[in-house]
Amino acid sequence: MKLPGPPCRRIEGTNEEDCYVHSILMDVETGKIRPLRLNYDTWCSSGALDINGRLVSTGGYNNGSDTVRILDLCDTCGWEEYPGALGNGRWYATQVTLGDGRFMVFGGRDFPTYEFVPPQGQKNTLKDVVDFNFLVETHDPVENNLYPFVYLSTDGNVFIFANNRSVLLNPNTQTIIHEFPVLPNGARNYPASGSACLLPIMLKPNEDRRVIPAEVLICGGASHDAYAKADLQRPKVFLPGNTDCARLDITKRNGKWKIINMPSARLLGDMAVLPTGDVLIVNGAKTGSAGWDDAREPNLNPVLYKFQTDGTGSKFTVLNPSNIPRMYHSSFALLPDAKILIAGSNTNPGYLDDALFPTEVRVEKFSPHYLDPNLAMFRQEIIVEKSNNQVKYGQKLTIQIRGNGEIDQQKLQVTVYSPPFVTHGISMNQRLIQLGIVEFNKNVAPNTNNIVLQAPMNGNIAPPGYYMLFVNYNGVPCRQSMWVQFLP
Repeated sequence: MKLPGPPCRRIEGTNEEDCYVHSILMDVETGKIRPLRLNYDTWCSSGALDINGRLVSTGGYNNGSDTVRILDLCDTCGWEEYPGALGNGRWYATQVTLGDGRFMVFGGRDFPTYEFVPPQGQKNTLKDVVDFNFLVETHDPVENNLYPFVYLSTDGNVFIFANNRSVLLNPNTQTIIHEFPVLPNGARNYPASGSACLLPIMLKPNEDRRVIPAEVLICGGASHDAYAKADLQRPKVFLPGNTDCARLDITKRNGKWKIINMPSARLLGDMAVLPTGDVLIVNGAKTGSAGWDDAREPNLNPVLYKFQTDGTGSKFTVLNPSNIPRMYHSSFALLPDAKILIAGSNTNPGYLDDALFPTEVRVEKFSPHYLDPNLAMFRQEIIVEKSNNQVKYGQKLTIQIRGNGEIDQQKLQVTVYSPPFVTHGISMNQRLIQLGIVEFNKNVAPNTNNIVLQAPMNGNIAPPGYYMLFVNYNGVPCRQSMWVQFLP
């Protein structure tokens, strides 16, 4: 797609112009798209939503590597770009939201550092950049520590996983306070490209625990030399991807990895945390690594990881396959109706229709198991105009639902979901929180019930901003989620 009109973007270091669209807004119901103009390259960038729901994008390639971009919420809004806002270039970096709403951005090719993203319109200097030797130590000859997995823990510390090692960083003192055991069996980050997520955070009614447990799940990846074999060696050799997953409680200083096996090998995959708390593992390949034409054997079968808090009842289920390979550069998004939007795949250094894996421009929706028509009777409807859509930490909020028949409170579950920035198998700031039900008021009107919930106690549990709220009944999400904003 070409830009609707001038000016075109000047390609850095050449006399050529780029008149193509590199960013769009898409209506997921109608498929209608609106092009968004970009002047600074976003290739392999990072991002997150801020407290007001704006998309804040950091880094990228060439002239975009030190750029901060902001996309506001309106029907005509476009990108506001701030080149030179970052102290270091951030290409293949990871952005994380802190409990006070600030952003940190970690790593990137050739820059084993981190920095806080400056306020809109301001610029960092080299004095604002912090050397991070952990990223030096975890750097293989073929990297394997780009796009590190970074999550805010419920205690306010930041968990960083790179290659096969992980630490907790205190963002206020900027010191590493703990290192966890090494995760064996290869590398997990780009270009070995496993995937990871923060497992659901489970809150109780009238929550008063000092520490709320938080676990990460890391799945797949490849051997440390997978990229060298697939990209640098001739003929190419595509090593098998990892078949294991590992869980770790990042709030425990004596935490140890719990290893579990997936049904098949996977790298370049994505992990979508579903409204019910289960994890959908989708996209990717079985052999090779990230990079141009460096992977083979598409893994067409999504896998469902059934989440249990203690892990003992957790299990994998292989789901129906897609007929579209989703390899390097695939992505996903959880939609308000609880379906999963899946897009992308390009293993080629350009748009190619005749490659082994052609550039993929089709978008599809995946319907998880809970959308079986036989379960439709359990889908509740949130009455948005009778529900609270903005609440401060620790306060109560009321959600009104309408459905068929009598409701058993024991089968109710309310979760809130922070939409992630998804790229290269990493889902920045993806977070699902189960809220505690304080009261359940039946039959406030015919087939209508009120659920009284407690908001998370602070921003370390739920960073400030907008969340998709789902009411699940008998394991089936509501017809449409609603937006709720948590504020300090």
